[in-house]
Amino acid sequence: MEHIPQHIVLFPDGNRRWARAKGFHTLEGHKQGYKNLLDFSEWCKRKGVKTLTAFGFSTENWNRTEEEVNYLMKLLESCLIDNLSKYDKEGTRVRVIGQRDRLPKSLQGAITKTEEATKNNQNLNLNLAISYGGKWDILNAVKNIIKQGIPVEEIDEKLFESHLSTAGLPNPDFIIRAGGEMRMSNFVLWQAAYSELYFSSKLWPDFTEKDLEIALEEFDKRSRRFGK
Repeated sequence: MEHIPQHIVLFPDGNRRWARAKGFHTLEGHKQGYKNLLDFSEWCKRKGVKTLTAFGFSTENWNRTEEEVNYLMKLLESCLIDNLSKYDKEGTRVRVIGQRDRLPKSLQGAITKTEEATKNNQNLNLNLAISYGGKWDILNAVKNIIKQGIPVEEIDEKLFESHLSTAGLPNPDFIIRAGGEMRMSNFVLWQAAYSELYFSSKLWPDFTEKDLEIALEEFDKRSRRFGK
């Protein structure tokens, strides 16, 4: 392929529907989903993708049942700590974007430990969005700019992007959403202004490396003109 996206945004959607279809508890779907995310990050690295940003837990997900929220918090924590050696071996730098202050203290500690341990890895940037929302990201950037007292005439797109949670990373080239839904669901709203969109009917735990290859072939065919 001539064009490989340098930054992929992933919606790993359909975990609960996958579990119900197989007669499992819905929490088992989340477990399988995170296993597949680890595989997906390796597939991306092998194909030359440099940055992967995955939706792990949205600001709206706090409205789910206490049982499910608690399970997801523990799952995210283990996903970070239990895979430290894997991240290091594969050269993956892990970062978390979102409202850290809303997360359990143990998860905050796991995030800090993982980010510190992987900060020098350069093969793949893996960003996990936890308690993240696109509207929150934009409002948070506005608040920080105001707090810093930056004059209005100095505020441009470049400065604004430096205050988003994805500061320092290129905007996503390609957004892949599994699970059959076709919407942005309050994710990277500013950053996705010119991203190519791809929707798969596959429920996320069933999404394979072949499905990624099909998506990348589609991306390679597209003409990105950025309004020109």
